[in-house]
Amino acid sequence: MNLEFSRRLALLGMIPAIAETIRRWHQLGDIKMWPFWLDDLLLGSFLLYGAWLTGKDIVNGRRYLSGAWGFACGMAYLSFFDQITSLDKPDPAPIPSVWVAVVKGMFFLIAIVGLLGSLRGTSKASRRD
Repeated sequence: MNLEFSRRLALLGMIPAIAETIRRWHQLGDIKMWPFWLDDLLLGSFLLYGAWLTGKDIVNGRRYLSGAWGFACGMAYLSFFDQITSLDKPDPAPIPSVWVAVVKGMFFLIAIVGLLGSLRGTSKASRRD
């Protein structure tokens, strides 16, 4: 786990946005539901920007990538534990709530790994900070 691994992992940042859009497809016409899927678009955008910036400038990019992973950890934490407390309620997804919780839990772990990787050093040849 290092910065390069975290950067490559961040390239998968749009998967939650795509998954949430599919999950809530039938709710996209209801503006009251937009915050429940637009936050994932924001999360993916932050991760992609952090990954892109890290490729151009390791020192400044690391700050943005770490911040994006921190944002992802916070969102995943809330989303996962909210899902856990709502297992008895129907989910907007066409799959059982338990499986949604499993997927959210896996993303939470990925976000933690990405954050840790973004905070670890790079190889000695490319270290500039």
